[in-house]
Amino acid sequence: MCDHLFTTKGVGKGTGLGLAIARQIVVEKHSDILEVNSALGQGAEFLITIPVKTIKSR
Repeated sequence: MCDHLFTTKGVGKGTGLGLAIARQIVVEKHSDILEVNSALGQGAEFLITIPVKTIKSR
């Protein structure tokens, strides 16, 4: 999932970087979770899990 420069679009119709960039931000930078559920011909569901973190006050 989210291979760099992968696209199903024709030449000049986009770069296909959207999911790769989303993965970099969500997973690599913030250590959160990005999941996808898909079925051919039915679409896809993207789940982003961002844990609530409490910050201790002084």
